[in-house]
Amino acid sequence: MIKYRWVILSLLLFATTINYADRFLLGLLKDTLMNELDFTEQQYGKVVAAFQFAYGIGNLAMGFLIDRLGTKMGYLISIVVWSLSSITHAFASSWVHLRISRFFLGLGQAGNFPSAVKSVAEWFPKKERAFATGIFNGGSQLGIIIAGFIIPVVLLKYGWQACFFVTGLLSLIWIVLWLINYKLPENHKKVDHEELAYIQSDQDFSPASAENKISHLQLIKHRETWAVVVGKLLADPVWWFYIFWGASFLNKKFGINIDEIALPLVVIYVTAYAGGIFFGGMSSRLIKKGISVNRSRKVTLLACAIVVLPVMFATQVDNGWVAIAFIALAAAGHTGWANNVFTLSSDIFPGQAVGRVVGLGGAASTFASALAAVGVGSLLQGAPVEGYVIPFIVAAMGYIVALGIIQLLVPNIQSINTQKFRK
Repeated sequence: MIKYRWVILSLLLFATTINYADRFLLGLLKDTLMNELDFTEQQYGKVVAAFQFAYGIGNLAMGFLIDRLGTKMGYLISIVVWSLSSITHAFASSWVHLRISRFFLGLGQAGNFPSAVKSVAEWFPKKERAFATGIFNGGSQLGIIIAGFIIPVVLLKYGWQACFFVTGLLSLIWIVLWLINYKLPENHKKVDHEELAYIQSDQDFSPASAENKISHLQLIKHRETWAVVVGKLLADPVWWFYIFWGASFLNKKFGINIDEIALPLVVIYVTAYAGGIFFGGMSSRLIKKGISVNRSRKVTLLACAIVVLPVMFATQVDNGWVAIAFIALAAAGHTGWANNVFTLSSDIFPGQAVGRVVGLGGAASTFASALAAVGVGSLLQGAPVEGYVIPFIVAAMGYIVALGIIQLLVPNIQSINTQKFRK
């Protein structure tokens, strides 16, 4: 009999897949939309920045909402908002309209990761969380791969507007499944005593303690919060860069068109998914061998940071597949990094704070990403190939810098009990 926590994890994977298919549409349709709606690289950068600015605001709001209302309702509200916002893209008649739709898409999509990370903390013991996070976070690759196959077909047959309706049906299916299946494990009829004991075997996550309110002010006073923030702040803008500019870079540098993009996307994002699972499983395996959480997470983060470094040469090679290989390796390092940084929040913080810690990290990283998007748009205006050099160098170095700061902030990763927040 399948343990029910894996059913819940499959729903998190499904939602994350829809989430990334929705957000990747803009990057995939970038050149088509620029021609159809007549806007520039700088204006495209502002459209991307609108999404990311809203995503930052949404991380703060959604993290609070999810901790207050619970995972079930918080996640439901998030996906309803982002699905409706995605559909409104089909009615855009200018880059300004597109910018407004992206803003509301960002608000809704911000709830995905705080909800999913908190769900993992509710349903998995600490020794399995990084691996479980790697599984659901794989939706960020699956969504892109699926979009890469489906959207070019829809675009050529029905036009770009139809592309924004594709995920609507999937969202509706997910909503029905979520309402039917999600409850806390201790209240779920399909969770037996053996599985419940295993889920609760090594965790200090206690949803029932939510009455012990922890304020945002209390959270930001602790350097552990800032370790999670830095882990996302210096890495997430890189991922956004790959999503919103990756397909366009391959087109501008190597002439890979939208009807040829599916295979490169498969190579990049299957590698990214494999990397996420491998590096997520790596820290989990080390913990199961008796190595401390602190050492397990940091050794894994270091390995992720190292495999990212070659991407700085993506703009310097003449063979498109070599560049694709560099990007794929970097994407694998990023997903492994993200899985372990997400898991830090539940390693360190009590259950009633996890959603907001993830939200704070997401907010900081997406505000930075919004500024980076404007900067990239400016670099590419008038320099469609040469302008990519600096972004790829920054993409290579950010993780090593982030790990150094994390080590300074949190020399030893360990759980904080609720009482510490009263000090």
